[in-house]
Amino acid sequence: MIDVSVIGCGNMGGALITGLAQAGNYDITAYDVDPDAFEAIEEYADRTTTDLEDVRDSAVVVLAVKPDIVPLVLEDLDLRAEQTLVTIAAGVSTDVVASETDASVVRVMPNLAARTRNMAAAVSWAEPDENVKAMLSDLGEFVVVDEDLMDVATALNGSGPAFVFYLIGAMQQRAAEEGLDADDARVLAAQTFKGAAETVLRSEESIEDLIDAVCSPGGTTIEGMEVLWDSSVESDVGDALSAARRRSAELAEEAEK
Repeated sequence: MIDVSVIGCGNMGGALITGLAQAGNYDITAYDVDPDAFEAIEEYADRTTTDLEDVRDSAVVVLAVKPDIVPLVLEDLDLRAEQTLVTIAAGVSTDVVASETDASVVRVMPNLAARTRNMAAAVSWAEPDENVKAMLSDLGEFVVVDEDLMDVATALNGSGPAFVFYLIGAMQQRAAEEGLDADDARVLAAQTFKGAAETVLRSEESIEDLIDAVCSPGGTTIEGMEVLWDSSVESDVGDALSAARRRSAELAEEAEK
């Protein structure tokens, strides 16, 4: 049993609490200054508290607050060297956090799919932390990256779900306009993304080869792909990712001032 405290029960903190509870083997304390924040996660946390003292003995403490709140929490959070502090705040470097605590600091960029244990996460650490490794594995897939790549990881897997939701919505809307029931279109669009993603994860084939496997000469798929190949959608999606990366870098600069 791993003793975990999550500071901040907003969307991301709540997703982590929900996923860890479903995984089992975690004793979860949820902290927030606002008692109303517990409504969505109360059934998943072993305890809820508005007293920061209640999280100070956990083996792993997850700092799941907005970047500008991090310094305020660190002022009152007194952890020991044998504990681990996980920060998920976009743009807040390990050095900034480590200067304010005795605990080992691990930086993670998760995403909301932690809620269903399908999370994609990037992690940066000086040394692998077995408790954090277990948590990330139980919540989905993770990769280890150098911290100077955290801005692009933030854009890719942190902001990426919103980009995917947008694309699912576009496919759902057009299918509904073509006559399909909107709810049916939502299911088919979402499951298509899920299945395609699983195929990529389980295959060693390139993305191009996987596209070719779906396209038959003169068939429906290649007709649609011709529209995409002739459009700017590839660069537009890339530009969205780059914009998110730049904002992550700006947040880092603001946090270090």
